Amino acid sequence: MPFRSPIAEFRLLLDIAGYPAVAATDRFAEAGAETVEAILTEAGRVCDEVLAPLQRAGDTHPARLENGVVRTSPGFADGYRAIATGGWLGMSADPAHGGMGLPMALTTAVNDMMAGACLALQLNPLMSQGQIEALEHHASDALKETYLPKLISGEWCGTMNLTEPQAGSDVGALRTKAEPNGDGTYAITGQKIYISWADNDFTENVCHLVLARLPDGVPGTKGISLFMVPKIIPNADGSLGARNALRVVSLEHKMGLHGSPTAVMAYEGATGWLVGEAHGGMAAMFTMMNNARLGVGVQGVGAAEGAYQHALAYAMGRVQGKAGGTGTIVEHADVRRMLAHMKAQVFAARAIALKCAVAIDMSHATGEAGWAARAALLTPIAKAFGTDTGIEVASLGVQVHGGMGFIEETGAAQYLRDVRVTAIYEGTNGIQAMDLVGRKMMDRGEAAFRLLDEVQTGAEAARAELPDMAGAVWDAAESLRETTEWLVTQDMTDRFAGAVPYLRAFALVLGAEAHLAAARRGDAGRARMAAFFITRMLPEHAGLIAHVRAGADGLMEITPDDLAA
Repeated sequence: MPFRSPIAEFRLLLDIAGYPAVAATDRFAEAGAETVEAILTEAGRVCDEVLAPLQRAGDTHPARLENGVVRTSPGFADGYRAIATGGWLGMSADPAHGGMGLPMALTTAVNDMMAGACLALQLNPLMSQGQIEALEHHASDALKETYLPKLISGEWCGTMNLTEPQAGSDVGALRTKAEPNGDGTYAITGQKIYISWADNDFTENVCHLVLARLPDGVPGTKGISLFMVPKIIPNADGSLGARNALRVVSLEHKMGLHGSPTAVMAYEGATGWLVGEAHGGMAAMFTMMNNARLGVGVQGVGAAEGAYQHALAYAMGRVQGKAGGTGTIVEHADVRRMLAHMKAQVFAARAIALKCAVAIDMSHATGEAGWAARAALLTPIAKAFGTDTGIEVASLGVQVHGGMGFIEETGAAQYLRDVRVTAIYEGTNGIQAMDLVGRKMMDRGEAAFRLLDEVQTGAEAARAELPDMAGAVWDAAESLRETTEWLVTQDMTDRFAGAVPYLRAFALVLGAEAHLAAARRGDAGRARMAAFFITRMLPEHAGLIAHVRAGADGLMEITPDDLAA
């Protein structure tokens, strides 16, 4: 499908999100404007020319399992090689092992473009990036030396193995066992499901991070350990040796993402190496999951960008009805409303993701706790709102196409089918919202209040030139502040009952902040899009806040019989 990487959008939003402060740190001093431009330009070229043409092939020619070997979609091997040889896998990885050491904000921008071009293939490097970060933080030096250079170069790729048939979000219910072999290795036995890119036919090795329980591991999450379990066991010199005792049992038949193989995996006494401390597996895995949560949020944004471009192209060319101007359906008020909604929401979700990435970079560069707290607060918002945006925008894309959107040949439906799962994996969006109002509010809302202070400061600065928009943003932030003050005094049942609307309300305020900042740049088009978002979309936050403040009253009194009636 035709796709054009939105490079100009990234130039603007990186600036709005605070990237200049990242480039001003000692750690990222070499990642200034010239580097940013070079990265965006070259990554955009790869996305537009190499990855985007693979989008339909992945859907119409799915990955398949043949005699225990996964055969990938036509062209995916070449696409992966373009990603690997370009160094895109290790953009933010430690240079000591071959990475570029670039800011997460730039990795986030590139992942966004790649997801828009071909989401099914982009999921593979995203998994490897998360594994690289987990190994950098938790693995022994020996494991780092063996695995990181190969993962960063793309010669090998990585996966994450959490879920089992009886243990989904309740990871502590897993049954996979790890028995000591007496030589520092462990025998891993169990079954894992929903393993993205569990195998392929274009990398030399597949490295599985697997959660399992040691014999002395207590029940629940506190007794879980993390293990590196490669498809092929490396020799002492780093070359590949014997095939490990693991296999792909089957591939799932999915709603979308057909080009991305999702497997049931069997570990049958497979050799594994402990990553991190015994019984500390969840801490190590959460390093990978938090990386992936931002990455998955960006997948939603990228898919939304692709769906928007697809719908816009159709609307600009489709002649239908008595429209003025060009005679195409973009002249109809409701079609224009849908397209404006799509564009404005993508801008807001992308701004939040980049703001989160900048906070991660500043935390790494400065070591200041405030930046780490901000990154932690923004991660569930970026994941949930980004993926919700992907689904909503892709659905609107089908609607813009009208009846043709329901016909597979147009490709509009693929964006919706592909992106739908992103709201489910790496922690469902409901879990993200509960994390936001629970764990992320253990500071009594301090990080949230600091963020809202900045929103209101920016709105005050814009009052003289854009009084109506600035006033609306300031008022929305104040309403959210008051709701947050109320929220942190409630018990968890009341917080969880309104968690999803609270997260969305927060995202709308942050999105409005970004739109207001863009409107102040003097571009008339940006100002019109900002006015659309702030006037027509931001007011949704009032209803969301009313939902939040209702707490659990009446909700848990609804019985299963009521639901079944």
